[in-house]
Parts: sequence; C-alpha cells; structure tokens
Amino acid sequence: MSALSANLVIADPAARSRLLDAIRFDARGLVPCIAQQHDTGEVLMMAWMNREAAEETLATGRVCYFSRSRGGLWRKGETSGQQQRLVDLRLDCDGDTLLALVDQTGVACHTGRRSCFYLAPRDGQLAEIAAPEIAPEALYGR
Repeated sequence: MSALSANLVIADPAARSRLLDAIRFDARGLVPCIAQQHDTGEVLMMAWMNREAAEETLATGRVCYFSRSRGGLWRKGETSGQQQRLVDLRLDCDGDTLLALVDQTGVACHTGRRSCFYLAPRDGQLAEIAAPEIAPEALYGR
C-alpha cells in the first residue's frame, strides 16, 4: 500500500461535480463502495453511495453512505462513533464501483467486528473467523 495519510477533502464544488459526473450510478442512483483500511489493505466493508453521499464524502472527508433500508444518508459512525476518515477515493475502470481508502476508527461492522468479512468456509461449513471486538449493544446503546 502507498503511504497515504492526508484527509481527502475536495473543497471546490465544481471539482467535486466533475468527479461525481465520472461515476456510473445504477438505475436506482447507487454505486457500490468498498471501504479498505488505507495502511494495511484490510477490506472493511461494502456499502452503497448515491450522488449526495459521494458528494458529502468528498466535501467533508468523512465517509457517508446511502442506507437502502432507511432510504437516506448514513454517516458512518454517527451513532456508534466508529467513523471512517477518507484518505483516497478511487473509481474502477468501468466507473461503476468505488474504492474508499479510509482511516477507520474502531470497528467497521455493526456486529462489533473490525471487518464485515468475518465468515469463511472451513471444513465444509461457514465459520466465524473473527470474534467481535466490541459488543453491538455498546456501539449502539441497545
């Protein structure tokens, strides 16, 4: 991985608009975004962004997604404190998938694990390969 560390913020609205115009959002106005820890390469999660979420992410440097279940913006860490600071944002060759290189505070998964990718086939069964680092109740006050 590269030695990126600065928080990526694009303050100029015209520059943000040009970048957003390059993204091929699907028929629902969404694009998948993979979040990866910038310094280790660990894949943390996949979520969706709409244009508004991508624009807010670029404007603030704090990652924002679109929650399909809630039908609105989801500012990562807003309720749990487990924020993602944007280090770099990359667009794939087809323009239809984003890779957000982030600096993750705490855990990324709502289950209390560092990564959402904690299930893997082992001995013919699906097994948990990572234990929660924090109880979900502690993250969300349930």
